[in-house]
This record gives sequence, C-alpha cells and structure tokens, in this order.
Amino acid sequence: MSEAVPLPGTMPGRTPENAPQPADFDPVKLAKSLLRSIRAGTLATLDRHTGHPFASLVNVATDLDGAPLILVSKLATHTANLEVDGRASLLFAATGKGDPLAHPRLTVLGKLVPIPRGDDDARVRRRFLARHPKAEMYAGFADFAFWRMDVASAHLNGGFARAADLKATDVLSDLGDAQELVEAEAGAVEHMNADHAEAVRLYAVKLLGEADGAWRLTGLDPDGLDLALGDRTARLAFDERVIEAGQLRKVLVALAQQARAI
Repeated sequence: MSEAVPLPGTMPGRTPENAPQPADFDPVKLAKSLLRSIRAGTLATLDRHTGHPFASLVNVATDLDGAPLILVSKLATHTANLEVDGRASLLFAATGKGDPLAHPRLTVLGKLVPIPRGDDDARVRRRFLARHPKAEMYAGFADFAFWRMDVASAHLNGGFARAADLKATDVLSDLGDAQELVEAEAGAVEHMNADHAEAVRLYAVKLLGEADGAWRLTGLDPDGLDLALGDRTARLAFDERVIEAGQLRKVLVALAQQARAI
C-alpha cells in the first residue's frame, strides 16, 4: 500500500510532528484572521513555458467561506499561467515595525478557477468590490475576470518558533449548516452600513482598538465580521459560530452593547 501524498506546503520529516506550541499561539485563529483581513498578497503561479515559479502582487478578497478571490486581466502573465495550470499559492504577510520576519504570514495553496458569469459572479463581484472599491473602474472590462481558489492547504509562520501546517478546513468557514446566513449576508451588510454605522464604528474602535473613523462592513460569515476604513482593514471574530439571521441580529446587538460599555 503506497504512502499518502503529503498536502502541498507541508514539511513531513523537516519539523517535529506534534511539536508543542506556545500557550498563547492559536494557529487556526491567527490563520483565519490573516486570510480575512489582508487586502493584497503575493501570487505564485507556474510559468507556462518552463514551470518556474512566477510571483506577482494582486489584490485579494475572500468569498463567504474564506476562499481567496482575485480579479485579474487576461493581459497579465500570471493569468496566462493560470489558464494553463491553475495550481498556485498566495502569501498573506502582516507588516509593521522592525524585522519583517517577526510578523506573521500565511501561505495558502490550491487551484485558482475562473468564475463564470452568473449568480456566483455577482456575489464574488460584490464582496471583492466592497474590499477594493477602486476596482470598480476596471472590473467590467472584457479582459478582466474573477478567479476563486479551491484551497488545498495552508502554512502559517507566526514568527520565531510559531509555525503550523493547516488543512483547508482549518482556514475556511463551514457553510454547510449556514445557508440562512449566506442568503442574508448581503442585506445584513447593507443594513448595518446604512442604518447602524455608529455600531460598526464602535466594533472597530472599541472592540478592536482601531483608529477612529467611518468604518464600514465589507462582509460577514459564520465566524466573524470584515471591516474597512479606506485602505485599513480589520477582522472581528465571533465568540461562537453564527448560522441564522436571527442569531446574527442578537450577536450584532450584543457586540454593540459590549462596545458602548467600554
């Protein structure tokens, strides 16, 4: 019986299996936060002529389940590569002062697939443009298209002695029991931004410690809220999974009350 093929990006034989992690290191929580909150990443595709890795910079958003979304032109080298072989990876790196390698980063590996025109395209377009409003200027051009990554695995480096190989199920949100929330998501985001902008501001400023300003929701999912203020982004994780519209309302009210009490 042949041995199972390791997931892409994993390090069997190179890192101690089941190595103890620091007590304050939660790989799944950190990975989900990086994936949902970072607006741009390094896209690595396979050169269609030689197979060499080809790295480029792309804007990234996430679908409801957390799968990465990109908007690329057919005139770009990375798109030509993807049309031949969709296997790719995306690097999401946090930035800050000091040594860049001291900050956490997440590599997500999988296959990028173009999104055909239709209902899925409308949802993907809405979520991508909510994160990247300026992309509205070219999103409708004939040579541009949205692509979605079917995630295979991920690798997290959280800084010195903080690393983890992760499965797709570790970094994505399960939507299997959350169809009601999926259907309510667009309307809930619009309602919160239009009628409860102050609550959204308080989520960012009081609960997340972000700078004050006119924060808005760009999306939500069973695991949390995505927020933005200009080029700044933030992620507010729920304490428990939210799968129904009524449950969502109660959680958003409770979060607002919590923020006002601070």
